[in-house]
Amino acid sequence: MNENPPAIHAADVEKAFGDTRAVAGATLRVNRGELVALLGPSGSGKTTLLRTIAGFEAPDAGTVHIGDRPVAGDGTWVEPDRRRIGMVFQDGALFPHLTVQANLAFGGPRPGRVEECLDLVGLSDRAGDYPHELSGGERQRVALARALAPEPEVVLLDEPFVSLDTALRETLREEVAAILRRAGASALLVTHDQEEALSLADVVVVMRAGRVEQAGTPEEVYGRPETRWVAEFLGDADVLPGIATEGVVECGLGRFPADRALSGSVEVVLRPESLSVGTDAGPGHAAEALVVGRSFYGHDQLVRLELPSGLRVRSRSLGFPAWHAGDRVRVWVDGPVNVLACER
Repeated sequence: MNENPPAIHAADVEKAFGDTRAVAGATLRVNRGELVALLGPSGSGKTTLLRTIAGFEAPDAGTVHIGDRPVAGDGTWVEPDRRRIGMVFQDGALFPHLTVQANLAFGGPRPGRVEECLDLVGLSDRAGDYPHELSGGERQRVALARALAPEPEVVLLDEPFVSLDTALRETLREEVAAILRRAGASALLVTHDQEEALSLADVVVVMRAGRVEQAGTPEEVYGRPETRWVAEFLGDADVLPGIATEGVVECGLGRFPADRALSGSVEVVLRPESLSVGTDAGPGHAAEALVVGRSFYGHDQLVRLELPSGLRVRSRSLGFPAWHAGDRVRVWVDGPVNVLACER
């Protein structure tokens, strides 16, 4: 037996509802002490996978382990309340007729644990209040404290910030991540918000059409996407056609190193922050371009450019110097370049 099994290991999980395959052979791993974000668009299967791990849905195929214990699949089924899982839902799901302290005590935690968890989330002074007397952010912190009170093996969070306004959501998600890390919790967060996943998680698991498209650190999935779909889903990306030969790719913005296994037509994926713009000659591989538009955000700007071939790319940089439609400039690559086989 593995002496240090992951906190969660879901392997080849499948789940269908009628003719709809919500999860189609997904595998996911959460190591102990990790915060993993399960990220994907609506309908990608992320919530169904979470519910399968929690025990609210039974998988049609595949297995789920919590720690070293099988809880679903291969003839095994453990009820949700026996999986040692803490759940945080979108709306908190607090008992409205119970005080904050009573909400935390409902699951029968060990003596003193309620006070520990209220202190952890900074709400010791609200123990006697009822949920309707709390702000939205406070209710979600109470929901997190309640999930942690029974000292679960893992904590599952199902889009816990989606109902909050933007400013509160940004503040609260940082607080929640800090609380989970102070508690040493192993956690799986479901979200459709790319910024949320990239800024909070140790590992991001990207789902598409019921499958795991890519998993890795935030830097890996954003900076080295394995498919064009992941690149475009995780942020702004421009794709140029290129030709790869013996470890080099050539495209409308120059020549760059590429995997020697790639040959022939490829796709060159560029983030806007990898492109620089200037009016001087630039480096030797700079290309001529025409500014066709600009969006100014104060701290930065996004400049839309047209190459002589008619292809368009974008450059993101500081908010100065100001570029305007009609400016003729030079553009060059000044950051990572991803070269991918053409998707069939």
